[in-house]
Amino acid sequence: MIALIDYGAGNLRSVHKALRFLDADVRLVTQPREMKDARAVVLPGVGAFDDCLEALGRQELLEACREFIQSGRTFLGICVGYQALFERSEEFESRTAGLGVFRGKVIRFSERPELKIPQIGWNQIEIVQAKCPLFRGIPSGSYVYFVHSFFPKPADESLVATRTTYGETFASAVWKDNVFATQFHPEKSQKIGLQLLKNFVALAS
Repeated sequence: MIALIDYGAGNLRSVHKALRFLDADVRLVTQPREMKDARAVVLPGVGAFDDCLEALGRQELLEACREFIQSGRTFLGICVGYQALFERSEEFESRTAGLGVFRGKVIRFSERPELKIPQIGWNQIEIVQAKCPLFRGIPSGSYVYFVHSFFPKPADESLVATRTTYGETFASAVWKDNVFATQFHPEKSQKIGLQLLKNFVALAS
């Protein structure tokens, strides 16, 4: 079973639909006890960093996520769910601590006259870690779908699985052991996104 965390926000419907399309056994969870028997967890995200972390805290899911990751089971963070894995964010003068799974902070795109912020739409990924199982069968240079103004800056560059350039080059996905996370939305990235989610489902089986 794949647990899809429902904290009252996030792009739940599209993620759920994509995983069901792949015949995955996926269930919405709102409490720590519902994650107990999961083989994998997805933390989706749309909106603000603080809102995400505060909602997870109210539902006692922060420590549940940390414990799940420490158990060695497969974990996927998407968009704000990716950002939440880091220590802190600069978004709206954030005062809320992230999960702290990875060292580093979430920063905003630099203001440039030629850039529209947020980045909304299709952009390419350069695959940095060719052995990352999440990107099996996905060519470097593939296009995926982004909606964001902020992105994590990992303290450890070895985490970076893919890079993307939008005025500046940033880590569009990370990977370490059983933890995967993407700034882009695989559930909105059509064929490439479905391949990525198919790889994730295979890792969870």
